[in-house]
This record gives sequence, C-alpha cells and structure tokens, in this order.
Amino acid sequence: MGIIKAITQAVGSGFADQWLEVYEADDMGEKTVFTSGVLLRKGQNRKGTENTVSNGSIIHVYDNQFMMLVDGGKVVDYTAEPGYYKVDNSSMPSLFNGEFGETLKESFNRIKFGGQTPTAQKVFFVNLQEIKGIKFGTRNPINYFDNFYNAELFLRAHGTYSIKITNPLQFYAEVIPRNKDRVEIDSINEQYLSEFLEALQSSINQMSADGTRISYVSSKARELGKYMSDTLDEEWNQLRGMEIQSVGIASVSYDEASQKLINMRNEGAMLGSDFNVMRGMAVKNITEGIRDAGSNSGGAMAGFMGVGMGMNAMNQTMSGLSGLQTPGDMQGGAMPQGGMQPGATQGTPQNGAQPGDGWTCECGQVNTGKFCSECGKPAPAAEWICECGQTNKGKFCSNCGKERK
Repeated sequence: MGIIKAITQAVGSGFADQWLEVYEADDMGEKTVFTSGVLLRKGQNRKGTENTVSNGSIIHVYDNQFMMLVDGGKVVDYTAEPGYYKVDNSSMPSLFNGEFGETLKESFNRIKFGGQTPTAQKVFFVNLQEIKGIKFGTRNPINYFDNFYNAELFLRAHGTYSIKITNPLQFYAEVIPRNKDRVEIDSINEQYLSEFLEALQSSINQMSADGTRISYVSSKARELGKYMSDTLDEEWNQLRGMEIQSVGIASVSYDEASQKLINMRNEGAMLGSDFNVMRGMAVKNITEGIRDAGSNSGGAMAGFMGVGMGMNAMNQTMSGLSGLQTPGDMQGGAMPQGGMQPGATQGTPQNGAQPGDGWTCECGQVNTGKFCSECGKPAPAAEWICECGQTNKGKFCSNCGKERK
C-alpha cells in the first residue's frame, strides 16, 4: 500500500519503455497551491483526463512538488523527493520525507488511511515553491504614533506578500477544501488575508513603539516581514503548515489630517533651522503680494498699503527672531524696528521733549522726567506748530495768541 522509487538508471533504459502511461501534476502556475495528477499518454504529447491511479502506475514528481496518494480523503503515501515512483499496493508506505525530516511522519500518523488496502487512488501535488504576488491593502487607516512628530498619525498600506508551504500534509488537511482537484491561493485567501491584515496592524504598531519614523515605513519591508513572522508565523505553521515568506509595501499614504500635520511640521522645521530660508520665504510672500495688489477688491492703493503694513510687521518679527536689526532698504521703504528715523538715537526728543518722554540734557545725561537727574536743568519745552503756521514752545501762540491744543 504505497509507492516504490524507480531506479534512476532505469528511466532511460528498456525498462522505462514499458511505461506506457505516466502521471504528472496538472499545470501548476505561480498562484497554484494544490492540483491533481493527470495522465500523460506516451507518444502523444498531451494530457488525458483520467486521474485515478491504479496499482502499478508510474508517477513523475518534479522539483518543488510534494506528491500524495489519497484514497477517500486520507493520505496513503507521499514523497517530497523528485523522481519516478511506481504504485505498489502490496508494499508498506514508503514516506519519502525529503527536506522535511520527521515532521511529515508525525503529520501522516494523524491523517493516514485507516481502512482496507485500496485498489485505486488519486494522486495530488502541493506546490512547494514560494507563492508570490498575493495582494493586500488596509481597509481602514492604521494608527501610528510618531515620536518625531509627537502626534498620532494614520496611514494606509498597499502591497504584496508571499507564503511558503512548510508542512504539505498539514496544509492539505487544514487548508485545501474537500472534493477540489485544483486550488489557487486567491480562492482560499479571504480568511488568511483578514488574519494577515490584523498581524500587519500589530506589526506596524510595533514599529511605532520601536521609534521608527512614519516616513520610513515604506522602506522597511524586510523589518516588517520579520515583525510579521514574529506575529503570525507560529500560528500559521502550527495550524496550517505555511508561513509568511516576504512582505513588499508598494505604497504608504496618510489620511488628510495626518498629511496636513506632517507638511506643517516639516515646513516649520525647515524654517526654524535656517534663518535665510525664513527670509527667503518672507520675500517670496511679499513679491506675490505686490503682484496680486492690483487685483485687490479695494483698489490697487489699498493692496499696496496692505503690503507695506505686512513688510513692517515682518521686519519687526524677523529682527526679534534674529537679534539683528533688519535693514530698511527693502522695497516699500520699510522703517527700522521701533519706527525711528535713520540716524536718530533712542531717547533723543523729536521736535522737543514732552514730559515723560526720553530726552538728553546738555550735560549728556539721558532722562525721562521733567528735570535732569544729573544737573537739575529742566527739560526743554517741546515745539509745536499753531494753525497760523507759527512755531512755538510755550502754551500760547506768539503770533495769534491761540492756546496750544
């Protein structure tokens, strides 16, 4: 009740000429995980439809294929080694484990045939190659706390992943639907994709906890694959005999609020790190303001007045930030900080000193009161111009006698 491996030398000898019919795996594409064996009629270069293997039949197994003899849903014998095999129901199961070692024998003991010696079986093949290009995409944004931005952000990820079957007997028993002669990964992937996305969210959250910046997630496919292995592989290996082989992230996108916050934070970091960049951005904004002044709904003059006010505010702000007085030679005739005329000294009274204003005495002392704190001289009277045009220092006009307002 099993298979016997044919002698390698016999494949090209006269003994091989007696093999009129040989069974091989049906077409096995890159997404095929399971398929039946079909009859290859010798000398006709085509595959037949019969898939029941009787005693004495020959089965050809290629590299990266796992072959099983199955009767009534139970595995009779198997091989994980490439070559030619003859079905011999009088023999004990050969159990060619190949690279899988004793693991397959343990699985075989759980799902082996338990009845009488069968007279006919079906042959099935499991694809041992890496099954690539399984697409995934997050249905909802995944929360991601980024220490750099010090904010809870939300991202979406799209890409592909691949799996590899690590225990074909376990995979056959737990994953393959019964009465199916061919299974593509996409036809059975709905449940596993949901589990994959749950593990993906856990893995991305772990990357966040490890301090990875959100902008680096798309370039961390290898690390993400490791996170996925730690999160999912143990469960998938034990329950289904498969594991995550690799994860490829094609794109990472952010929700609108997260993108806006990232842009704002990046722009602030750029301006704060280089004062010249800040000045350049300000000049750019002023230039655009002058360009758009003509379209101002209140008229061009109102537009230019707004530009001038903005330039003065900008000069004062940037002077405070840099600790340096902003030059007053920019377009629009912006005044230096404080609105003082060029050449004027702070504390020097303009057109005379008002009591309480800063003024400089003849002795050189700078004062704010009515009398000099050094020599006691009174503050000079402030000049004023009457409506008649006369310049005065007293309380009444010396020309027309009108009182100072």
